[in-house]
Formats: sequence, structure tokens, C-alpha cells
Amino acid sequence: MKVDNNTGEAGDKATLSTGQELDASRELRILIISENDSIAERLAVALSEADITWERARSITAGCESAKSGRFQVIVTTPLLADGSWRRLIDIAAHYDAGFVVILVATTFDIQEWTEALEYGAFDVLDALHELPKVAEFAKRAAWAAYLKGAGQHAEAIGPTRAS
Repeated sequence: MKVDNNTGEAGDKATLSTGQELDASRELRILIISENDSIAERLAVALSEADITWERARSITAGCESAKSGRFQVIVTTPLLADGSWRRLIDIAAHYDAGFVVILVATTFDIQEWTEALEYGAFDVLDALHELPKVAEFAKRAAWAAYLKGAGQHAEAIGPTRAS
């Protein structure tokens, strides 16, 4: 964030470690990657109710291309799609230093799969049957993590949220 030395007021831009300036007024953007229309619709409703901008991709290939654009701070995806796994997103984030974080929405994840997902780099794993209404809260925490990684928006624009 830039601060005017004369007034002491913060400006609306933040500078990333890469030297790129980000506009603090840029809103939180989420990418939903899911072939499952029911899950995608429930995610979209929860995010829209929280006034969070989202886009949808129906395949991991399309989702990976969108992720490379740098427009998203958080990607919410089902673990396995017909054309690949969510792990490709983690690999892209690391390779391109894209700065986004990944939240998985799973219907059948045991504790071992959940642990492996977190160890591989997923931000969190949500239970598709019970936790989708809380996706906006999880997304804001994930965006905060993305910001701390050096991407995303100005901290005050998203701020950390408390668990309910």
C-alpha cells in the first residue's frame, strides 16, 4: 500500500513482491470449476448472496487456463473432473507464481484424502453436503491467504474473517 507522506493517508494501490501494482478497489474474484451443475449452482448462490464475483469453468483444462490469467484469488473446485484433477491447479499456482489458493468441494473425502489434499497445497476441503452455504466465509479467508502469498487485493479490501 502506498501512503502519502504529506497527509498520512493510504492510497488505493498495493505493490506486490513482483513490483506489480494492484488496485485495492478490485473486488474479490472466485473461479468455480465443476461439472456438477447442482454443486456449481449452490456455490454460485452462496457467493452471489455475499456479493462476491465469480466465474465458472466446466473442465479442469478451461479452469487452468482461466487460473493462469491472474484474475482470481480463489479457485473453488470439485476434486476430480472428467479431464483431470485439481492437483493441476496447485501445480499451476506454483509454476506461474499465480498467487491463488484452491478450495476443494468434495462429496466423498475421507480423513486421509483430506490430509493429503492439505499437504499437497489445497487451502481447505469443504463438505459439499453441509458446508456450501459457508463458502463465502471460506473464500474470504482463502483470499486473505492469497494476499499474504503476494497476490490478490489490498488487505483491507478483504480482511481476515472470524469463524462462526
